[in-house]
Amino acid sequence: MTRIPDYAHNLSIRLSQVVGGDVMGVNEKMVKKRRRMWLLNESIFSLTQQLHGNALKWFVIGSQIEGTTTPELQSDTDWLGSINIYNVIQDLSEWEYGKQNLLMIQDENVSLGYCFLQILRDDAPLPQEVEVNDHSYTDGMGRILLKNTFVNVVRHVEAERNGPAHSLQRVPGVFYMDIVNAFPCQTRSVQPQHWLNQHMEGHWPTNDMIQFCRNTGCFVVGVGKKGSFNEVFEWRISTSLAERYLMLNLNLTQIRCYVLMKMILKTFIPKRFSDIISSFICKTVLLHCISYTRFDEWKENNIFICLSFYLSTLYNCVQNEYCPHFFITQNNLMSERFTPGTKPLILETLRYVIESNGRALLEIECDNFGLSLQSSLNGFLPRDAHFISTHIAGFLLTDTVQAVNKCAFIFLRERSDNSPRQTMQNLLTLMPNHHNDNFTNIDRIAYRLITQQLCGTLGTIIASSNIKQLDHLTYKKAISFMSLGIDTDVASRRLKLASMFYCAEDIEKTELILKNIEERYDLSVVEPMCTCYDFKKALRKKEFNRSCYESNVEFTLLKHITALCVCFIRCEINCCPLELQREMFRSTQEDFTYRSEDNEWMDMAVVDSLPYLYFLQYKTYSRLGRLDDKQRALSNISRTIDNEPNLGHRETALNLLGQCMEQEYRKDDALKCFLKSLKIRSRNNAAKVHIFRLIASSALLRQDVVGDILVALSSFKTMSTFVMFIGLSFICFYISISVFYLFHLL
Repeated sequence: MTRIPDYAHNLSIRLSQVVGGDVMGVNEKMVKKRRRMWLLNESIFSLTQQLHGNALKWFVIGSQIEGTTTPELQSDTDWLGSINIYNVIQDLSEWEYGKQNLLMIQDENVSLGYCFLQILRDDAPLPQEVEVNDHSYTDGMGRILLKNTFVNVVRHVEAERNGPAHSLQRVPGVFYMDIVNAFPCQTRSVQPQHWLNQHMEGHWPTNDMIQFCRNTGCFVVGVGKKGSFNEVFEWRISTSLAERYLMLNLNLTQIRCYVLMKMILKTFIPKRFSDIISSFICKTVLLHCISYTRFDEWKENNIFICLSFYLSTLYNCVQNEYCPHFFITQNNLMSERFTPGTKPLILETLRYVIESNGRALLEIECDNFGLSLQSSLNGFLPRDAHFISTHIAGFLLTDTVQAVNKCAFIFLRERSDNSPRQTMQNLLTLMPNHHNDNFTNIDRIAYRLITQQLCGTLGTIIASSNIKQLDHLTYKKAISFMSLGIDTDVASRRLKLASMFYCAEDIEKTELILKNIEERYDLSVVEPMCTCYDFKKALRKKEFNRSCYESNVEFTLLKHITALCVCFIRCEINCCPLELQREMFRSTQEDFTYRSEDNEWMDMAVVDSLPYLYFLQYKTYSRLGRLDDKQRALSNISRTIDNEPNLGHRETALNLLGQCMEQEYRKDDALKCFLKSLKIRSRNNAAKVHIFRLIASSALLRQDVVGDILVALSSFKTMSTFVMFIGLSFICFYISISVFYLFHLL
């Protein structure tokens, strides 16, 4: 590296403080936390596929798991799905009987870094002679080749194709996840042996790293080189796992340099040219820089010099239009990337940053970096620094909760049956798998998190099958399964247990469980976690985020600071109070046509834990005749609906509150609750039934409430003409009765 200027040491210390501080969170604590949580998510989704018998394994690659991102870099999450149904080989000696074998071909017709995949027979190591599907093609040499369009068969219905990836977006134009489908190839000869032998003793990567990369193999990804004559037949060779392994073995200074490079490019390179120098190219240049230098030069008090060397290397790559792939060195990543006019602009920009001697860094607005650096140089740090890191930690735990819940829901959706007995058998088949010898420690954690979710359901299905005549053996078995899943979170599984006792008319035990839940539910810390559908969420509680940040064993926090939704499938209906059972039948035939693939939860009875806790308290104290406690519970339901910002099923809570108001003979207030519920969700809402049921049972309504109903009904275009007619008929009928009654009074 170059001679170190006098100011470089102080600037390096300040750079390390800012990038590694709580403002940006690129420090050892947060990097490790990111990696732990994403590796756990990876295992959760892979395990779900494995338990379903699918030959698919998921890997998280890129910035999120590397810890090389910040909030305003807005890095998406890159998932690689390894489809293990094919045996991709480079030599016929690796052919396996009974498998779908694909032979990699790399000849003069294939672009560097790419290959063809020739389809072989499954009964002999010989070429397939007949095209097997619409994605196969016979080339001029008589070979049956697999087109890379084959991977389009496996895709998310709402995804947009972006190169080899299927990109998902929550809002138009903002992608948050890239999914790449690939075939694994375990052959070692894909990676050039000269790369494995070119590194000198004592330099990076170490011998152990080289050995790991040699044994990792590679993937073939369904995309050809743009503009190639054989683009539709070419498959790109990907060394994603080897690259991820090297990135996970970088030190903090190297990670921070990579983050700074991405921030520099985002700040100074116009957005329309941002794809020319991609994050992958930046990563590759960094790996080359590290391999050219001594590993001990990359330290905190030398980060500015390291960054300058990194920038200079990238400048040379752009100038020469040459950046070799780190593993497949004959593949030039900068080949044909520059259009006329873009290269001089990028070179001028990089030269400006290099020659500014660090002053250009003060212009970086991303994550307020420039302002934070200036403050650090002046001896100050931003006051809200701690907020960013705790917020990231809270997001990471929330994302893991969503992963667990989605996977548990997939099991329930695919293994539930109209027969409770069959559903029990389907769920019981999952239970022995925790003894699997192939599970890693993180796999066992993932498996435990998933099965805990299902155990509560299994217990209530057993109890629901004969709730009124629970014999001792059935009772013991149901409690045993529910106990296995009791610590999934603070409240939801305990609330299912309380529901079981309530429906079995064991009110004393119901009260004890509800009291325990209320003591455990710290309103200042516990966060509702609805993962049934995507909705705009408010900022999580500060104490929740702080707990996530301070813990180094995040998955153990779930039972202390999260409150999942309480879900009852129809096999559990006898363990579900009547007021909540009605949510299972919320949809008319017309409503079904407005559902999306994310709305399958609507066939269940689903409610947020906190309002359901207070609802069960209201019902329990009503049975016990404790009027003051009953009114307190009623007030708590109303307060929770008004004040808890992250309820996912506020309309259901309002429906429960409305039915409580009915039982208090406050029918006007009940109607207001149902109308509010309809304003939140106009389709697939049981509030419609409640409204007409209540109108039909009422002989006298206040005039202002009648007016509200008329306005509300006329505004709901989603209501069918027949239902509207019936509703208005009921209202007119009861208005007539009221007028007749008042006339006779006068």
